[in-house]
Amino acid sequence: MQDIMPTWVGATAKQIARGVRRGDVSATQVLADHLDHIAKADADLAAFRTVRGGEAVTEAEKVDEQEDLANLPLAGVPVAVKENTAVAGVPTWNGSATVRTSVAEADHEVVRRLRGAGAVILGVTRMPELGLWAVTDDDTGVTRNPWDLTRTPGGSSGGAAAAVAAGLVPIAHGNDGLGSIRIPAACCGLVGLKPGRGVVPCQLGAEDWFGLTEHGMLSTTVADAAVGFQVLAGRAQQKLVPPQRLRVGVSLRSPVRGVSADAPNRDAVAAAGRLLAAAGHDTVPADPVYPTALGLQGIATWFAAAAADVRAAGVERRSLQPRSRRHVALGEWALRRGYVREADRLAWRERSVGFFTDHSVDLLLTPALAAAPPPATSWSARSWQANMLASIRYAPYAAPWNVAGLPALVVPVGRRPDGLPLAVQLVGPPGSELLLLGVAGQFEMEAPWSRHAPGYPRVGTGSPATA
Repeated sequence: MQDIMPTWVGATAKQIARGVRRGDVSATQVLADHLDHIAKADADLAAFRTVRGGEAVTEAEKVDEQEDLANLPLAGVPVAVKENTAVAGVPTWNGSATVRTSVAEADHEVVRRLRGAGAVILGVTRMPELGLWAVTDDDTGVTRNPWDLTRTPGGSSGGAAAAVAAGLVPIAHGNDGLGSIRIPAACCGLVGLKPGRGVVPCQLGAEDWFGLTEHGMLSTTVADAAVGFQVLAGRAQQKLVPPQRLRVGVSLRSPVRGVSADAPNRDAVAAAGRLLAAAGHDTVPADPVYPTALGLQGIATWFAAAAADVRAAGVERRSLQPRSRRHVALGEWALRRGYVREADRLAWRERSVGFFTDHSVDLLLTPALAAAPPPATSWSARSWQANMLASIRYAPYAAPWNVAGLPALVVPVGRRPDGLPLAVQLVGPPGSELLLLGVAGQFEMEAPWSRHAPGYPRVGTGSPATA
């Protein structure tokens, strides 16, 4: 049997950072391993828009030249950034050539924080045009799910999720306006945390999607999710502590009338309930009351955010993809009619915060998805209606918590009969990000998941590091 050289592809971010800090490996070697893997695997996945080969090597060399790495929680860790977030020296694509902006002169604040933690920015990952859809493609490529190349990895942080699930990077940045971290995390068997409003600087697009959007990370482990969150939030690193006995509300109720979770996703919630019980927590039925106005408000804001971004970018609506063109037109109409109101968002936030008090629960457990991820195909050439229906029918559970501005997390729980990952969503009150991660860590301990899709990584045998 041919010998296979050890590789740091497949290692966690924490393993890599520890190895670089101890001198077990150089940041340049870690980067070389991942660049080699990307060259072999990304042709099938189309996860990356741009790979910063030479620039990333220079950054890795600078990490290796530092004398004191002790305070760098991501020392030498290759990280991907979603393509709507400015990385100095790279165009900000925003999902298509039509809405691409010129080469960024400076890093976005979250990118600056990643670099400050020792991360090496390996490249930028693909998203759908304007980040509007729960599928990821444009006329240059269709991003595919490593678990099944015929399926989408979700959206809008679809490239980030595909990259992490295939081991192209150990951890990736994303952002979440109506589920754009959590939906791809659920599709690809990853941990995905949307922080609460104001915890991480947003500064994205024209209006931060009227306060709906948050930056976060996608990872294969809870520990990596915790490190990434604390870096983005500008916090000192805290070790996760398993939470004491909690009371968790459980709900299968869908926010979208006529759309409900299929049997595998209902089974995932039941399995999560058993995991909570095994960890010493109590579960009780507790359905949020999703008012009809919430759905209308969320959809109107979705439309209007696209219109505001296009207006700020100075892009002609007719130059957009057909699906986006219609979406922006509806956004302009919603803005003219005054359908996007901060008072409505504040009312839902107040109601959502009150849910935890009214039901005497610490957290809420829901399905992450309602159905399997849709096919990976050229959705950008299809109609607005086709994209809308596809996105809403399989992923209705995430959006309310963006409108409310509450932290929410997706964690893997088992697999569908076809082998695709299953996941559940945990929602908490303001300030509960570490609590959510702590509970997810208990899930991971009780029922560990496959960190990467079958067949990935495609080089070597995994990390030579110890866990």
